[in-house]
Amino acid sequence: MPYLIKEIFYSLQGEGAQTGRPAVFCRFAGCNLWSGLDLDRPTSVCQFCDTDFTGTDGPGGGCFDAPEVLAAAVADQFPPIKSDRLKPLVVCTGGEPLLQLDEALVTAFHQIGFEVAIETNGTLPAPSGIDWICVSPKAGSPLNLRSGDELKLVFPQEGLDPQDLESLEFKFFFLQPKDGLDLQKNIRLAVDYCLNHPQWRLSLQMHKYIGIP
Repeated sequence: MPYLIKEIFYSLQGEGAQTGRPAVFCRFAGCNLWSGLDLDRPTSVCQFCDTDFTGTDGPGGGCFDAPEVLAAAVADQFPPIKSDRLKPLVVCTGGEPLLQLDEALVTAFHQIGFEVAIETNGTLPAPSGIDWICVSPKAGSPLNLRSGDELKLVFPQEGLDPQDLESLEFKFFFLQPKDGLDLQKNIRLAVDYCLNHPQWRLSLQMHKYIGIP
């Protein structure tokens, strides 16, 4: 099965526990919680996505017919590394990457020396071998991926209480203020919640503040 990729680009991770780390972002086309079309947004499960994941027309995007071909395209984006202590990172994101990401592609990334991270809504199982799993649950959808490295909750979400997630098996728990017209209000709500529930940490979308992809 070919991999449909919206875009591939090199930037800094802007969210969560690895904020500031250089990485290649591989954005998979398609999602199971929203079509990506504005006309469908009012009836979709996820109504606040801020990402264009439709089609394969973004920078570096396309249809890749083999895992090795996609891995090579990702490797081309990362600058040469001069230290044996550093591994390059690919962040598989979307849309929903687990609609397409499989063990063969994870293996292909590892074979070219990359660590593999995913950012997922947690509705689908993950293939083995992924090095860093970030789950961002969405209200109204099943949460089937219940362990990983970080849980990143866009906050607030009606029908999804952070306390209901605290028993899950993650190393880090982040609240990320929901973007939009109420962003400043949501930042204050998230800050107050973290201060009163110190299991949670604040995640801001740093890339938006400094103007990078």
